[in-house]
Amino acid sequence: MVREGAQKFESENPDLTIHVLAPDREINVQQQIQIIEDQITNAVDCLVIAPCGAQEIIPTLDRAHDAGIPVVIFDTDADWPKKLTYVGSKNYDGGSFAGEYIAKNLPDGGEVGLITGVMGHQTHIDRMQGAEDQLAKNPKITIVSKQPANSERALGMTVMENMLTSFPDMQYLFATNDEMALGAAQAAQAVGSDVGIIGFDGTTEARNAIRDGLLVGSIDGNAFGLGYESAKAGYAAAKGEKLPPTVPVQLNLITKDDL
Repeated sequence: MVREGAQKFESENPDLTIHVLAPDREINVQQQIQIIEDQITNAVDCLVIAPCGAQEIIPTLDRAHDAGIPVVIFDTDADWPKKLTYVGSKNYDGGSFAGEYIAKNLPDGGEVGLITGVMGHQTHIDRMQGAEDQLAKNPKITIVSKQPANSERALGMTVMENMLTSFPDMQYLFATNDEMALGAAQAAQAVGSDVGIIGFDGTTEARNAIRDGLLVGSIDGNAFGLGYESAKAGYAAAKGEKLPPTVPVQLNLITKDDL
């Protein structure tokens, strides 16, 4: 949906050409760096980047800046003062919505599992921290396991299988993206577990899983809006227009009641 949002903005501006490029896996930071290096060589008018590794790509961003190419960051913020703006949501808030929902549904406490993405990836760190801070408000809630699954469905399934083997009474699970949540849902379904699973991104497949009762909910990251606003910011940056430090994109928790 990010791509579709960007393409929608492109269709509204005939003088704009957007090239959407991405590494084959979210964890492939070096491939993303090479993609950026290639675009610097191509002397593009603007780079709009969702960092795979917010720290690792900074030297490459510096090279883009030195080449006179404006840089917009979206989705995952980078602590890089030369960016023209950051387009995105507060991932911490999204995680908080998930943690708050779980805590509300476990007033007497219970067991909760957590599955996160690539270790060290700021987006997943923020999402997880938001959830953990809300869960910590109820001392009767126990986080029985917290494991990485690299944002991948197959690994999410494997991690969940192990969690359910060790903690069969686990009542809720929060995964920091929908791919891992959907993998976890497959594992839960295979063993007949009724654990409530919440994902993050609000993808079409996750929405269908919510309708089917495989997921309890997902944090809607408004991916279409993220793509649209990121393209809009990049277009303005390429034309030398002044941008605000942050362009916010709204988040909300969707459950079956919302569909």
